[in-house]
Amino acid sequence: MKIPTELLPTCPHCGKPLTMNLRSDDTFVEDKGWHRAAERYENFFRTRAGQKILFLELGVGYNTPVIIKYPFWQMTAKNPNATYICINQGQAVCPQEIELQSVCINADIGQVLQSLSDAAVE
Repeated sequence: MKIPTELLPTCPHCGKPLTMNLRSDDTFVEDKGWHRAAERYENFFRTRAGQKILFLELGVGYNTPVIIKYPFWQMTAKNPNATYICINQGQAVCPQEIELQSVCINADIGQVLQSLSDAAVE
């Protein structure tokens, strides 16, 4: 079983093979733009400490939970005004510590969004 070379994705500029930008090795891109975005993200949460906030997690699994899932759980636990909502088929869970602040929907995201859209029209 071989894949023809011409079917492998390559960079349109340099022709080198493409890979996904996943935090799995030393090739994860954390350039200036990434750091500026991370700073804005952190500032957003810092300036809303204690306020009502919704952490909406859509389809986040356990490949890299330290990026979204665990921080959302931690921020929800620290803020009694926070709500955590997770929509994920097969992995809609939350820690016991935030159960009363959480809504976990074990379903296909597309079906959930369609149902919400249909309900809004009615």
